[in-house]
Amino acid sequence: MKKDKAPKENTAPNIPTVPLRIIKITTCPTCSGKAELTYHLGCNQDNQVYIRIVVNSGGGFFSDEWVPLKETLEVLDKAPYPITAVPFINLFNGKSVNTPGFLLAVLKHEGLVKLLEGKIRGYEKLPSEAFIAEVNKLVTSDVDLKYVPLTPIKKSAT
Repeated sequence: MKKDKAPKENTAPNIPTVPLRIIKITTCPTCSGKAELTYHLGCNQDNQVYIRIVVNSGGGFFSDEWVPLKETLEVLDKAPYPITAVPFINLFNGKSVNTPGFLLAVLKHEGLVKLLEGKIRGYEKLPSEAFIAEVNKLVTSDVDLKYVPLTPIKKSAT
């Protein structure tokens, strides 16, 4: 008789239910470089900052939920060396295994990690002061970007 495994506890942070002010919209390559991601940084009324992936040009599934920057940086600080996408899995409520890797691509683009020389999947943490200063400047500014998701065009069967 098979024993049932205990369900894995989801430690994903609470996702904001109030709209966030988008303070940055930008793109970056995926870690593999085969696709391009669009992501947002946003903040709430308490100036807490969040990240979300909104577009993947590669067509793979991902979660577009907001994840707190504070918790993301805490995971990054505690991640074993070399850093991979695995420690970021519990930040997300969604089930897509792509999203943690996409978050790692965002962290790379923002200068928070870099690929280890001679590795294809291992990263090392970089100083975060410049990134934090940029984010704080955006949070205290009046930046309020609007994002209208693109509606996919359905291909006709010809």
